[in-house]
Amino acid sequence: MSEKHSFRFSVAPMMDWTDRHCRAFHRTFSRHALLYTEMVTAPAVIHGDRARLLGFSDAEHPVAVQLGGSDPALLAQAARICADFGYDEINLNVGCPSDRVQGGNFGACLMREPLLVAECVAAMKGAVALPVTVKCRIGVDDQDPEEALDTLADAVLAAGCDGLIVHARKAWLNGLSPRENRDIPPLDYDRVRRLKARLPHVPVALNGGLESLAQGLAEAEGLDGIMFGRAAYHTPELLAEVDPTLHGVPAPHEDTFAVIEAFEPYIARHLEAGGRLSDITRHMLGLFGGKKGARIFRRRLSTEAIIPGAGLEVLRGAVDEVRRRDLQAA
Repeated sequence: MSEKHSFRFSVAPMMDWTDRHCRAFHRTFSRHALLYTEMVTAPAVIHGDRARLLGFSDAEHPVAVQLGGSDPALLAQAARICADFGYDEINLNVGCPSDRVQGGNFGACLMREPLLVAECVAAMKGAVALPVTVKCRIGVDDQDPEEALDTLADAVLAAGCDGLIVHARKAWLNGLSPRENRDIPPLDYDRVRRLKARLPHVPVALNGGLESLAQGLAEAEGLDGIMFGRAAYHTPELLAEVDPTLHGVPAPHEDTFAVIEAFEPYIARHLEAGGRLSDITRHMLGLFGGKKGARIFRRRLSTEAIIPGAGLEVLRGAVDEVRRRDLQAA
């Protein structure tokens, strides 16, 4: 895979979180992190509002789309549509444990059907020239993770899969809620490292439970990359470490204040188009962690940005509170 499509660092697809506004915001912290969309099902891509579901700005590159589904023909059709939109990678979801995906026979339940997953990958590979990757768990329910992960990996790689992103937990489809599946099944990073050792020439990225860049790099030693989910969303400033640490170049902006200033034109365009301030600021609530004004920053955005007609003055006022308290603390 090219450097542009490498797994060195990526932000995970997260339902209701990694929309186009979140991705545009995250891009202000790193020019090189690979950003993923929320999962979108193949039928939604084919029949839904494509501009709303798939639209993104050129500034978001490199950006990948994650598809959900289990029908090879529909996934191939959806992949072609996504390729035409200009995405850099197509990813197939074989890891989400929600009730919705179980009802539609996709997501984590596909860990039980590796040959079907392989058919889906082969169909997408035949439809697009982009990298096609798979994001999966190490197993589901009573599966043996050794056998389950190896079987799935071998099947999709034979079908042409360009890389694997492995959430290093089982998914328990019977007995745990989707939220519980993010925390309760124990992490098994060693299982992912064993997969890489068996498949040394296959790009393998680690996902699940990563909290800091240093921890992620340590756990992923010998692997090809790390994917951050909730930690990147709740502590977006960690993304500012990606470019200097992994690519040897400065972060796009010197600090969080400069990030917000650089992001203001994007927000202004959204407001001018009739959007609400809270559409964007809901993704910014984790900023300024550890600073004196972080709590009032969150409170002001949570209460004032949702008011109809709220504009940039709300964000600027919240930022000024942080700056004032930061200066007082110094």
